[in-house]
Amino acid sequence: MSNRLVLTLAGTVLVGAAALLSAPASAQQNPVGQPSPRISVTGEGEVGVAPDMAILNLTVLREGETARAALSANSEAMKQVLAALKEAGVAERDLQTSGLSIQPRFAQPGKERNVEPKIIGYTVSNAVTVRVRKLGDAGAILDKAVSLGVNQGGGIVFLKDDLKPTLTEARKLAVADAVARAKTLAEAADIKLGKILSIEEQSIMPRPMPYGGPMRMAASDAAVPLASGENTYRTQVNVVFEIAP
Repeated sequence: MSNRLVLTLAGTVLVGAAALLSAPASAQQNPVGQPSPRISVTGEGEVGVAPDMAILNLTVLREGETARAALSANSEAMKQVLAALKEAGVAERDLQTSGLSIQPRFAQPGKERNVEPKIIGYTVSNAVTVRVRKLGDAGAILDKAVSLGVNQGGGIVFLKDDLKPTLTEARKLAVADAVARAKTLAEAADIKLGKILSIEEQSIMPRPMPYGGPMRMAASDAAVPLASGENTYRTQVNVVFEIAP
């Protein structure tokens, strides 16, 4: 009985060893759960486009002996500015109050110490953001607004109203750039690219970049000459490729 048991166990060990020797080589090289070899690259796409819209930041600043007097003077001036903007063709939806501030003005401190600061008046500022969709009108609108009471601010940004076609083109260029980079790296490493495993776009919204090329006049006949230039929009994608066996 004991001899038969020993022989049976020995046979089992031999069968197990034979099974290990006959296991496929791929199973020994790529254990279960281990990711396949891969290569990751980042591609960039850049597209330059002329803007077709301007955003103006305009502020009316008024002073008065009291807060009410300063606010009333400011409100009257801002009403005239808004009316002129609408008359110039700016739609109601393109006008938005972006800030209102009421601040006291203090007398200059003298030589005396431990003296309470004295209020001698108030300053009221009212800021409005204006979207000018007819780029050629931006200079004339800015000139008109200043003549009617705008006396602070004046910031201007040129943008593209519909960015979808521009960003679509930038994404295509970014993916093409990633594929080209991956091919270069694979050739240098003497490996073959497999299928694309994932494509991920950067979540940051592309912003217009200054362009140093020739400038286009946005309002050549206006009292305030403006140059809109060209904006460059960039995007990035991360692409992961499988390495072919």
